[in-house]
Amino acid sequence: MANQSRLRALLWWRRWAKKDWAIAAVGFTLTLFALSLISISWRDDDFKITHPVDLTSASDFVDLTLLRNANHRGALCLDGSVPGYHFQKGFGSGAHNWLLHIEGGGWCNTIASCSLRKNTPLGSSKYMERQVRFSGILSRDSSENPDFFNWNKVKIRYCDGASLAGRPESELKNGDKLFFRGQIIWESLMDELLSIGMSKAKQALLSGCSAGGLATLIHCDDFRKLLPKNATVKCLADAGFFLDEIDVFGNHTMRSFYHDVVLLQGVAKSLPKDCVAGMEPSECLFPQQLIKNIRTPVFLVNPAYDFWQIQHVLVPNALDPHGYWRSCRLNIHNCNPSQIKIVQGFRDSLLRALSEFQKNKMGGIFINSCFIHCQTWMAETWHSPNSPRINNKVASEGSEYF
Repeated sequence: MANQSRLRALLWWRRWAKKDWAIAAVGFTLTLFALSLISISWRDDDFKITHPVDLTSASDFVDLTLLRNANHRGALCLDGSVPGYHFQKGFGSGAHNWLLHIEGGGWCNTIASCSLRKNTPLGSSKYMERQVRFSGILSRDSSENPDFFNWNKVKIRYCDGASLAGRPESELKNGDKLFFRGQIIWESLMDELLSIGMSKAKQALLSGCSAGGLATLIHCDDFRKLLPKNATVKCLADAGFFLDEIDVFGNHTMRSFYHDVVLLQGVAKSLPKDCVAGMEPSECLFPQQLIKNIRTPVFLVNPAYDFWQIQHVLVPNALDPHGYWRSCRLNIHNCNPSQIKIVQGFRDSLLRALSEFQKNKMGGIFINSCFIHCQTWMAETWHSPNSPRINNKVASEGSEYF
């Protein structure tokens, strides 16, 4: 995989000043990350949750907080339980700065898949860990997270199955005890965080991984509007740039899946009005369309060979009954030449989808060629000697330009 491409990358965020931003030329070479990095994935045909091995040691465990007034507001997880988040108070120079990170975990697009999901941490706070370790971009260790270690940090637990964008009006359709309250969860959570100090934020970053990265793009401008006008506010979507591409069998698998999510959970009203007015609402759920409407500065962190997308968008397992793609989709070192060509074509589709965004001086991208999914929430990929690099900089070191 010595084949290389060029892509402009804007590395940003430490100084939080536009004058410090810089554009760098990025050369891509394929690097397979030598850790067992398995993403959280959740689809109709993938009812399993697997987590990467957490190798950090200096990060703190942070308690789960259940959302106050959730029942009164109707902010409920799929099963009707109260949503939760983990909050770690900032200190020193970061006491008035806030970093929010939205958990990932795919989506549910049918009554059956949502019914299964509601019996997991991705659909109910009853099953959520009471404590989680903050690492990577959430770490309190200055050597692991030099820019945000002392900020107020919040990990938002994901329990609605529609990237915090579902609406209760669609509950009338399901005939089951399922609650589609993602948008209300988002609004209620923001109100609570504002009440405990975020209303006085000087700097704020909304981030998220995978489906949480998509939620970040959906709510980025709303987040900006909630905070003081003189605050510096930006958004970071990690592995959230899902592509509207046909799979290897010629089907629009992801488009069809998103269509079902939008229809089932009433997501259309949470999407940009201008976009929804001009095309099928489910198409507006794709980041390529979302970023056209976002006015707040956005930073995209994404692997060119996102293994979740290769395994679910490009080569859905259910459509490969004879296992022709089995070895390749699990490890691209095992791909034959014809498969490599298709996988590289998928990567080229990502670069084309980002071509317009590259012209946006208010945004930035960090695209490496690793076979990985989320990268910001683990020390190994966020800020360590072995982290993936572009122009000898890891993702977090790009912050010197911001």
